[in-house]
Amino acid sequence: MWQLLRPDPARVRVLRGLYPYVWPVDRPDLQRTVLLSLGLMLLAKIVTVLMPFTLKWATDGLVAVVSGKSGEVPTVFWLVAGPLAATLMYGFVRVLMTVLMQIREGLFAKVAMHAVRKMALTAFDHMHRLSLRFHLERKTGGLTRVLERGRDGIEQLTRMTLMTFLPTIVELILVLTVCAIEFDWRYIVAIVTMVALYLWFTFWATEWRMQIRRTMNESDTEANTKAIDSLLNYETVKYFGAERREAERYDKSLAIYEKASINTYISLAVLNTGQGVIFTAGLTACLAMSAIDVMAGKNTVGHFAMVNLIFLQLFIPLNFMGTMYREIKQSLLDIERMMDILEQNPEIADRPHSTPLKVTGGTIRFEEVAFRYEPERPILNGLSFEVPAGKMVAIVGPSGAGKSTISRILMRFYDIAGGRVTIDGQDIRDVTQASLRGAMGVVPQDTVLFNDTLLYNIQYGRPDATPAEVEEAAKLAQIDGFIKQMPDGYETMVGERGLKLSGGEKQRVAIARTILKAPPILILDEATSALDSHTEKEIQDALDRVSKDRTTLVIAHRLSTIVHADNILVLEQGKLVEQGRHAELLAKDGLYASLWNRQRQAEKAREELARTLEEAEKAGALRPADARIPGLG
Repeated sequence: MWQLLRPDPARVRVLRGLYPYVWPVDRPDLQRTVLLSLGLMLLAKIVTVLMPFTLKWATDGLVAVVSGKSGEVPTVFWLVAGPLAATLMYGFVRVLMTVLMQIREGLFAKVAMHAVRKMALTAFDHMHRLSLRFHLERKTGGLTRVLERGRDGIEQLTRMTLMTFLPTIVELILVLTVCAIEFDWRYIVAIVTMVALYLWFTFWATEWRMQIRRTMNESDTEANTKAIDSLLNYETVKYFGAERREAERYDKSLAIYEKASINTYISLAVLNTGQGVIFTAGLTACLAMSAIDVMAGKNTVGHFAMVNLIFLQLFIPLNFMGTMYREIKQSLLDIERMMDILEQNPEIADRPHSTPLKVTGGTIRFEEVAFRYEPERPILNGLSFEVPAGKMVAIVGPSGAGKSTISRILMRFYDIAGGRVTIDGQDIRDVTQASLRGAMGVVPQDTVLFNDTLLYNIQYGRPDATPAEVEEAAKLAQIDGFIKQMPDGYETMVGERGLKLSGGEKQRVAIARTILKAPPILILDEATSALDSHTEKEIQDALDRVSKDRTTLVIAHRLSTIVHADNILVLEQGKLVEQGRHAELLAKDGLYASLWNRQRQAEKAREELARTLEEAEKAGALRPADARIPGLG
């Protein structure tokens, strides 16, 4: 117990952070509930301590009746009640104790769950405010586990602390007070010694068991990870006939888990045995002293029964101490991890006097922009260009030239190191992030959808859109016909990350929700690079309709998709090396022409190979299955 009470900076930090949620200043009703719960807890413990007295009175009354020495029983009590009445009182007190404890539990649940909800919501909201860099450096699954464990930790800590730990301390103090009144100092010494030894052994054994449990959990996680990884790669396992190898990998983790599990059960047996021995030794010592006092005439038989019941009542909270210690310690650790995230300052934040972006035309300007992800890794070096209002400007260049970085800067996922970026003359660092992103629509290279319906995913572009508006956007994106062919129509679930849809279908959904958003500025970030030629043509037609009369920035991988752009910017190593229309750049015979010729040669080679395979198949030299090569079906 003293380990839990001992001051610790990390523990103090967690409790200080948790305090506003358990004692919310904006919810006086919950504050009253906390006070009422504490009052009921104190009342329940007073009733609990009164219970041994009722058993003592019943025992003494029965002894007096049987022995015919009723005069030895306190006269006032005997006149008011009797052995039967004392027995009934004992039963009533037990029921009252249970009722008070359950009412307290029910009342405090409102406070505990409010704290869980508010802190989890605060953490969730804060995670969305943190920078893209923060999320790229961490696993999404790890963040959700921190959120989940922190939420559970808050509930466990508030319940364990206020519903178990504090009541146990109060009960121990009351028991010692009763012993001081009804017995003498020897009983107090015996109880304090027993409790101290019991807690010391419990905490020591719990720490030992936690190490074993940690090993067991790690091996369980490893086994689970290997199983999931193997099943997700089912086809690969089959390709290489590696079923036996995968089973052996899985079994190695299970063997560690098996050994750790056995050690866990053994350690639990040691813990229970030690607790039983210490508790029984303390109980036996006090019963022996009480028996001696009864035989010496210093105490009544009722005192003997009272001592036994006092110990039995102490046993329940003491027996729970190991679990409580482990849960409180784990909860503190889980909440601390959540608070570590809450204390992370967003890398990108609105400036104090930021104003909403006012888009009059949508002209975008990059003026001597410098940017680097890491100090030693410059990406953009003094980049300057303009995207006129209502025009389409494409950005091309070799891999690593900084193309996708430009869209991230424009969306202000990162802040630049030098220069400035403006929209209609307004520095994007001086406007609110919400208004900046609200003015832009993005169709990314890899569209990730929510595991929800097609309607939800399209309507995400504008949540207040009517079903008719959603359907109109879907028609413009050329996906309405596909949706209506589905049995559930717009209520069709797309699966996790949209895996139930093809790449082209996902892209059309992304285009539809961008159409629905109707932004004045459009960013197409290699939106067709992962599609086959036929699908690319259909998607490109849809994109051309979306971008009409909008300021459009196209980050292109396939140069054939941007030949009609009003201006093409060619980047190399973060610098603008060429710009102009398609024909002008080809005439310059520079980097753009080199990229164009290389892509055309690759496309011709693919077409020639496809034609050769088709002819061979017709001649019977190939089976149809042999002709299936990547990109050709």
